[in-house]
Amino acid sequence: MPKVSEAYRKEKKKKLIQAAKTVFIEKGYVQTSMQDIMNEAAISRGAMYSYFDNIDHVFMEVLKEDDQKDIYFFEASDNELLWPQLKQWVEMQQEAIENIHQSLLQAKAEFFLSSRYVKHAEDFPYISQRYNEMTKSIEEVLNRGEYKKEFQLKQPADGIAKYIISFINGLMLDTFQLGNEQTKVKEQLAILLFSLENAICPQSGR
Repeated sequence: MPKVSEAYRKEKKKKLIQAAKTVFIEKGYVQTSMQDIMNEAAISRGAMYSYFDNIDHVFMEVLKEDDQKDIYFFEASDNELLWPQLKQWVEMQQEAIENIHQSLLQAKAEFFLSSRYVKHAEDFPYISQRYNEMTKSIEEVLNRGEYKKEFQLKQPADGIAKYIISFINGLMLDTFQLGNEQTKVKEQLAILLFSLENAICPQSGR
């Protein structure tokens, strides 16, 4: 049999992750099985297990793929003003939160409450890693802004970064439970931007 190229395997795995993401969004973590993903991807059991060991392995890969859009967003060039970039990212969060039922939030919540994670958190190092990576990405933007004298930070960069993440995560969960009409996502994010502006004091690009 001809040898499958690494490029082919990489592209095939990417398509499988997208199929799995579709199923996790629709069914959540608890109700999703490997068979569900195989059905969505129209792939055989043997082929599926040549890429993933089990449902947890699939879910971790889906999380990694989903997280990258936020991490990559903060990889700006040195010529870009950073405050407008932060505001644009918050605006992206508004769209995501207002469409929260089309996201992975239910699957994430179910996973974090599952006995497999609660009892064996050490087996899932990516959960801590993803938090640290996102914190670092935002922190680097804040520090870069201070170095360029675009920002005058009134609080430590790591604290501001963690505050942003906690605020967004909390608003996501509340909106999933209560709905956008009750949580008023746009208004709350406007307050987040107001507090950030006072914490980092942007000197240009307001």
